[in-house]
Amino acid sequence: MSKVDGKFEFSPISVNFLTELAKVAFAVVMLCLQARSQKAGEKSLLSFSTLFQAARNNVLLAVPALLYAINNYLKFIMQLYFNPATVKMLSNLKVLVIAILLKMIMKRRFSIIQWEALALLLIGISVNQLRTLPEGATALGLPVTTGAYLYTMIFVTVPSLASVYNEYALKSQFETSIYLQNLFLYGYGAIFNFLGILGTAIFKGPDTLDILRGHSRATMFLICNNAAQGILSSFFFKYADTILKKYSSTVATIFTGIASAVLFGHTLTMNFILGISIVFISMHQFFSPLAKVRDETQNDSLEMDSQNNYRCTLLLCFNFVKAKLIYTRDQGYPTTSYLNGLVRCLCLDLPFRLFWTKYLSFL
Repeated sequence: MSKVDGKFEFSPISVNFLTELAKVAFAVVMLCLQARSQKAGEKSLLSFSTLFQAARNNVLLAVPALLYAINNYLKFIMQLYFNPATVKMLSNLKVLVIAILLKMIMKRRFSIIQWEALALLLIGISVNQLRTLPEGATALGLPVTTGAYLYTMIFVTVPSLASVYNEYALKSQFETSIYLQNLFLYGYGAIFNFLGILGTAIFKGPDTLDILRGHSRATMFLICNNAAQGILSSFFFKYADTILKKYSSTVATIFTGIASAVLFGHTLTMNFILGISIVFISMHQFFSPLAKVRDETQNDSLEMDSQNNYRCTLLLCFNFVKAKLIYTRDQGYPTTSYLNGLVRCLCLDLPFRLFWTKYLSFL
């Protein structure tokens, strides 16, 4: 809506800068309200010592702030090179990238069932967004060039890394007020975007310093929408996780489509129905108690119990063989019978009992 002849009439960096300022204002207001509700005797959230200490402890938030600044600018660049449907399709790849980064950065463990659920989520979202294309068209409408691969890699990796590192930074200082953390996060973001505006002014002239030039109602709505999304995302990152945020965003999109069909009579396509079915199956599979990774101490305990049971069974088997051989000898059977009994016990009875105990006892 904001593009004219393939270009934006406004500066994309100015939109991101105004978005960060809006989020900073919200964080300041909420921090003041939280400070007013503090009990007598508690250290004020607005004191210089509290702010200084929190700033030192939450300096890691500068990393996701920089990554978000790059990603938010990249979103506008992607809109210039690709159509919105293509951008949305490519963004689905973030699901698996986020899971891999969570495993690498936050040491999050996923079971095989959960990996399969994430793959189903990717498939479900993609099926929902597929459209019937004319013969000869590509599935994404994207020419396979080096630039396309490069943009795709950056567009998928940078926001995924920003989300995971943001979750890591927020949770590493969990006792700090989320509004105070948001103040630093959005403050860093405003600084990085302001530096981007200054850099643009150096290369394109001082006219670009007018951050309100070319803006319209659509861009103001975009600023408010982006600010609201950023604020809500911070609560997911601190009190839940990035995967849950991805699922919630998908479910919100699904309910938006259903509401549009009910209120405005939009047609629900077969792709939409199949897509939401796969998404809900994926959600149930990922959050099912059976899909959870067992705790390591529990696994160690189970393994130790299994080893103890195996040793006991081994001892019982040897005692059984010994008793059988003694019985054969005491009955006065010939030596050949004694040897045959020994061979049968060692080659048949003992291996069968051990195999039963180790592999078939769960039946």
